[in-house]
Amino acid sequence: MSQIRTSDRNARIIAFLGQHGLGDATRVPLAGDASARRYERIVRPDGTRLILMDTPVPGHDLVPFMAIGGALAGLGLSVPEVVAADTAAGLALLEDFGDDTVSRLLADGEDAEGLYELATDVLVELHRRFRPEQAAALDLPVYDAPLFVEQVMLFADVYVPVATGQPLAEADRSALRATWEAVVPEACAGPRSLLLRDYHVDNLMRLPRPGVAAGGLLDFQNAGLGPVAYDLVSLLEDARRDVPAERAERMVARYLAAFPDIDAAAFRRSYAVLGAVRHTRIVAVFARLALQERRRGYLVHLPRVWRLLEVLLAKPELAPVRAWFDRHLPPGTRADFIIPEPD
Repeated sequence: MSQIRTSDRNARIIAFLGQHGLGDATRVPLAGDASARRYERIVRPDGTRLILMDTPVPGHDLVPFMAIGGALAGLGLSVPEVVAADTAAGLALLEDFGDDTVSRLLADGEDAEGLYELATDVLVELHRRFRPEQAAALDLPVYDAPLFVEQVMLFADVYVPVATGQPLAEADRSALRATWEAVVPEACAGPRSLLLRDYHVDNLMRLPRPGVAAGGLLDFQNAGLGPVAYDLVSLLEDARRDVPAERAERMVARYLAAFPDIDAAAFRRSYAVLGAVRHTRIVAVFARLALQERRRGYLVHLPRVWRLLEVLLAKPELAPVRAWFDRHLPPGTRADFIIPEPD
């Protein structure tokens, strides 16, 4: 059955490409991410290129990608132009931004400071220009305290049972929820803007364009309205790579210098709490990918995520959460715990 579905999907892609004069183009698969989306580079005989976005749930991915991309372009930021789309089929042809992801440039030894400055400046421009009332017109989700708490509870349902060898008792689960409910609302109480949600160097390109337009944005279909600290902590406390603490501090200071009216202390508290939310959820997501989908490649990042989380749990604004972790996840169940192979 799976082979039939794959064959049917490929036939639909071939038809879609043919409709747009690309029947003789070469298709080159590109590396994917943790989602069900797929990407291919479409190379015409003359060498010009497009990107095929193939998403099985267009209402969750392609439709918001197009709407949010239009809003970002309207703010003067760089997103791939949608050349053609079949939203019913979940297929789109996008402008090809090339291969210069910031992560690849970092791996090639390019100036890391300049690249992180560009990434930070893109957020500054976004937060200066986006107006929260635009969220309603775009029908964006709201990333508020209840949503963050709900997302982080995946940790209780996926990670804790496998790490401790038993399901979490309902009373202990309720206590965990209460600890997050004690700290997250204040973290969400400050300025809000468009929250891109997966803002990190794998989803940012460097383009030959002036100013912040040099930062090409990818993978923003899950954007919503939320606290401004979230995307900066996503960038600087990256689950997939180490960012020196000194560089992260310089970028936070750079961001705050652009917004002198922001309460810097409150911003840093929000940064810490939202970072802890993100890291805790990522631990659970990586565990779920390994246990339920046998995608174990992400587990290599778990020690880093735990290190980042432990640093934040030591901050006073996260004291209730740290106390719960200390009671319920003893040594051996955190960074040094190895997610077992599924049966």
